[in-house]
Amino acid sequence: MSKTSNLPRAGAVERILRKDKVIVLGCVVLLVLGAGWYTIAGIGMTMSAVEMTGMAGPIGAPMQMGDPPSWSLFHCVMIFFMWWVMMIAMMTPSAAPTVLLFSAIKRVGPEKDRTALFSLCFLFGYLIAWAAFSLAATGAQWGFEKIGLSDGPMMTIRSRIFAGLVLIAAGAYQLSGFKNACLRHCQSPAQFLADHNRPGWSGALRTGALHGSYCLGCCWALMLLLFVGGIMNLYWIVAVAGYVAIEKLMPRAQWLVPTSGAALIGAGVWVIATLF
Repeated sequence: MSKTSNLPRAGAVERILRKDKVIVLGCVVLLVLGAGWYTIAGIGMTMSAVEMTGMAGPIGAPMQMGDPPSWSLFHCVMIFFMWWVMMIAMMTPSAAPTVLLFSAIKRVGPEKDRTALFSLCFLFGYLIAWAAFSLAATGAQWGFEKIGLSDGPMMTIRSRIFAGLVLIAAGAYQLSGFKNACLRHCQSPAQFLADHNRPGWSGALRTGALHGSYCLGCCWALMLLLFVGGIMNLYWIVAVAGYVAIEKLMPRAQWLVPTSGAALIGAGVWVIATLF
């Protein structure tokens, strides 16, 4: 009796698992929406991202808003999660095509019964790479505050010279060969997966982490621009995320990267020149 009653339930579960594409895409959408809400709400921060965006000033302009919070262990953890969740919200949409392609490859292979699981392992591996960047960004933010280069609440660079140098450095990196090498991997997910796809959940995790590492190598300098415009400035967050998506999803726009590099260098020179 019990075996017979379990048959419809087993069949229903099997039908759900066959819709792995819907499962994977749904998880990606929920992840982006959740990370976006977390970022906008400014959870763990002294104010929301909306409030911080409304208070944003010119590049390199100091803001007198009292002493920054002390860097306790709890504050460090919250700053790390702020960075990581923001990176998830910014980078996952442009990684979604690669995740879905990975899912499609697994669906027609010998591991098709665990496509959804392995696809989520791939996505988690991708996000681990950005967790490493978030840890480094947290350390950089702590260092900037300790030497007085950053405003605590708004988390922006308060020196126009240093802000200009960050813009110039980001622009120079856009023109570098290492940037272009990493970008090619991000723009050619089919070739990347053909070269680096590995079996099993650990292989999926490793492949995702490797893809995330290439994306990190491609975009880390652009993420440093958040220190210039405001880490929780929604205009800068949307602008950087939008540019990254265009850069990765439009491989034929070969003029885009050198043009953006020249524009960033010009902006940095202008920011510094206006001091004199």
